[in-house]
Amino acid sequence: MKILSLIKRLIKEMLGISQIRAVYNQIEDVKILTAKLLINQIKAHGIYENLQDTEFKVFSQFGDDGIIQYLINQIEITRQTFVEFGVENYTESNTRFLLVNNNWKGLVIDGNKANIDDIRKDNLYWKYDLTAVQAFVDKDNINKILLENNFSGEIGILSIDIDGNDYWIWESIHVVDPIIVIIEYNSVFGDRYAITIPYDPNFNRAKAHFSNLFWGCSLKALGLLAEKKGYAFVGSNSQGNNAYFVRKDKLGRLKPLQIESGYVKSKFRDSRDRQGQLSYLSGEERLEVIKDMFVYDIEKNKLVRLGDLEV
Repeated sequence: MKILSLIKRLIKEMLGISQIRAVYNQIEDVKILTAKLLINQIKAHGIYENLQDTEFKVFSQFGDDGIIQYLINQIEITRQTFVEFGVENYTESNTRFLLVNNNWKGLVIDGNKANIDDIRKDNLYWKYDLTAVQAFVDKDNINKILLENNFSGEIGILSIDIDGNDYWIWESIHVVDPIIVIIEYNSVFGDRYAITIPYDPNFNRAKAHFSNLFWGCSLKALGLLAEKKGYAFVGSNSQGNNAYFVRKDKLGRLKPLQIESGYVKSKFRDSRDRQGQLSYLSGEERLEVIKDMFVYDIEKNKLVRLGDLEV
């Protein structure tokens, strides 16, 4: 039996469910109090040359909670609202800390009904102004979903992480006008080409390729789309999976970056083998295993084989 599983079993044997929940709540409170100290330090520092220097984690997968706090304290945001989709059960997300620490209003969307049910059962659902919707987002329904849930016009943050049609979804959104956009990119695609998976409303990362590495789009593709929509690229997190864009009229003292200088190659090893087990590929091994897959080149307006690109 794994050590972690043994520890969890022992805790459950020693404590009742209510006691376990109380312990978890206390741990969460300590994390939030610690984060408040870090936020004050970040505020006192002023402008950072590198977003990664502001990172800390409370509920985000990596250090994005810190980056978000830094940005919202540098930008004038009147309507403190957010939209995030691809949240699973919302225990790990980009906006949960915003909800709890800053009392923002938000809409979260996930395709799994069980995940949405879990969110609605969580105490935060009555404590804060949060709407949780079960829906499989595609470029044809996203605007309708937003409008049906009374989200339109200017919002503070849009966070997109669906491991698939991320580029196509952002391109399609027009009923909300976010000040900050956080969107996942696939660093395996490199920084030289503006490429994305071909649009498929039923795209499933696990089924698209056994390796789990074929999904999303390159950072350059997002950069071109951002420029078209009036946004500036301000950096990536240190893990090389989330990119940050700020609407140009709200940049203030924030400095826009070139895609090449802000690109971060991810080092996490979440690839799978043909049996669905972690294979821990790293570096160029990751690209090699998906080289026969076809991506859509935004600049050339055509499908290209990954192996034919000098990524």
